[in-house]
Amino acid sequence: MHNALEPGHWARETPDKAAIIMAPSGHTVTYAELDEQANQLSHYLRHTGLVPGDHIAFSIENRAEFMIVLWGCHYAGLYYTALSTRLTTDEASYIVNDCGAKAFITTPGKASVATRLAMTTPNVITRLSVGGDLAEHTSLESAIANQPRTPLVDRRETHDMLYSSGTTGLPKGITVQSTGDLLGTGDSVTQMAAALFGFDSNTVYLSPGPLYHAAPLRFCRAAHRVGGTVVVMERWDGEGALAAIEEHSVTCGQFVPTMFLRLLRLPEAVRNSFDISSLQTAIHAAAPCPAEAKEQMIEWWGPIIEEYYAGTEGNGLAYCNSEEWLTHRGTVGRAVSGTIHILDDHGNPVPVGEEGGVYFSGGGTFAYHGDPDKTAEAHRGDKSTLGDIGRLDQDGYLYLTDRKAFTIISGGVNIYPQEAENVLSMHPSVVDVAVFGVPNTDLGEEVKAVVQPTTMPANVNEARELERALIAHCHDRLAKIKSPKTVDFRAELPRAATGKLYKRELKAEYWTGQA
Repeated sequence: MHNALEPGHWARETPDKAAIIMAPSGHTVTYAELDEQANQLSHYLRHTGLVPGDHIAFSIENRAEFMIVLWGCHYAGLYYTALSTRLTTDEASYIVNDCGAKAFITTPGKASVATRLAMTTPNVITRLSVGGDLAEHTSLESAIANQPRTPLVDRRETHDMLYSSGTTGLPKGITVQSTGDLLGTGDSVTQMAAALFGFDSNTVYLSPGPLYHAAPLRFCRAAHRVGGTVVVMERWDGEGALAAIEEHSVTCGQFVPTMFLRLLRLPEAVRNSFDISSLQTAIHAAAPCPAEAKEQMIEWWGPIIEEYYAGTEGNGLAYCNSEEWLTHRGTVGRAVSGTIHILDDHGNPVPVGEEGGVYFSGGGTFAYHGDPDKTAEAHRGDKSTLGDIGRLDQDGYLYLTDRKAFTIISGGVNIYPQEAENVLSMHPSVVDVAVFGVPNTDLGEEVKAVVQPTTMPANVNEARELERALIAHCHDRLAKIKSPKTVDFRAELPRAATGKLYKRELKAEYWTGQA
């Protein structure tokens, strides 16, 4: 007797069905191929000495092998961390070491990071390269070629461990305890996807964003659990998304607001040239969506736009469909997993309609790997928070009024300013620095640095020269998306007598008059 919620079940039931289709290339992996290769990888990883409960990390672009590697790790009972392919060597090294990875899998496209990473991650005993040769790495394809295509015995469910911000500005792994249930039992994301968005074996799910993000990774995994087909865009492109929906009869897709904005900016003739009538559900999350943009998307695609509010931590979930949103404009939904509480700074409930910290109780539990202080900060008794500020209306709908502390959300990607502040503060020309998000009409926010220099620039040319130098300094040490796009200079930054930086006041100057 097999539990059904895993690809092996569908490899037996529908072996020739497409599990993965890459767009626009059309490269396809069937369920039989996905399951066989994942089985082979799981045997190889066990052969190299990894055992259930060990940790593995991988950095793979949007290509079919991403999901094969994911399921191979899952079949082997390993905790797995998907790294952003945008990370620098130092950033990737920190995460690989912090999570305790004993194996690392990447591609020749990440050669510049991966070869140097081999020198800074001594606990990694197995290094594999997908899709070509890479120095210091064994070819995954050749490594698994002679491994059994049959399943390991006594396979159990496991979980991803993805990374978020830490109290020091360094990312922290979010640990969700595995149940130990037999493989194929499922998980909460699969249950949600089925209950809210109708995921089943007829689902054709479009995943347009980077697979290493929590939502794409977990929703693609959920689609495979129920026997659906995942259409993965090799890179985001508005017209390409419409083409993929038409070509593959996509029934469901998940987007971030920036993608909606790009779609809305396509010429009307282009927008109207594709048949997207197969699309039954368009999910969005990850960042606040401008109300006007959401209204235009509902007008264009119909009342199939559905939104949820949740975090990688998985401590609760709010949801609303188009009809609910139109009657509660601006909401991110009502709780469908856990109970929402709005608390003041002392942990006391606030009256309906008043702002406070957004907490969930009765949802999932989590901890921040290696950071008990951050874990404690996120909890008040049986309640936990993602750090957002919001309010509830009389109908129980949640409205967010601020983001996590000063997390910058640019194009749906969370950026933690402390990392850039740490880098800039070490530059010899910098006395003090504040980094935060400022408005960007396309991405929602972009990274801004305000610096107190050792010597104020005497003129515009000197200011531009120093700005370029500081941005280059960041690019050498951080992923570009985390680095400031612009730098302003001040003779002094506002600080309290205690030394606390009044970053909120600085940020407010740049948001005056913005919605």
